[in-house]
Amino acid sequence: MMYKTIIVPLDGSTRAEKILSHVEMLAKCIDAKVVLLRVYRVDYDGADMVGHDPEFYESIAAKCKESVVEYLNNIQEKLQAQGLAVRSFAEEGDVVSTILTVADREDADLIAMSSHGRTGLSRVFYGSVAAGVLHKIDRPLLLVRAEEE
Repeated sequence: MMYKTIIVPLDGSTRAEKILSHVEMLAKCIDAKVVLLRVYRVDYDGADMVGHDPEFYESIAAKCKESVVEYLNNIQEKLQAQGLAVRSFAEEGDVVSTILTVADREDADLIAMSSHGRTGLSRVFYGSVAAGVLHKIDRPLLLVRAEEE
């Protein structure tokens, strides 16, 4: 099977970015397109939420998305400088379902991601995006365990 499009979910951490060197090498070898994805949720926790109009909430959401887009653009530029065809998407929503939805929408042949390698109670408490994707996926998954720094 030849992969034409590889989707790479990132969460903004250096551990999640450990997959990028693998994706870069693979994409160069098989001339695949890379689709970077960052799924985010707007964090209103730091804001005083009492008495604000909808524009206030929209401005917080816009700042959050702007930060995510800037993060993706930086990685996209680095990969494009290596000669890769790269697109990126910032999507708000549930992480696992959004990864699968974007994989369908972009007709990705492969999802490539890092696992944070949590085990035991920390995995139960925090959940595992990699495990969630693995249980629901309908296409190949390249999973690299990123060790603690």
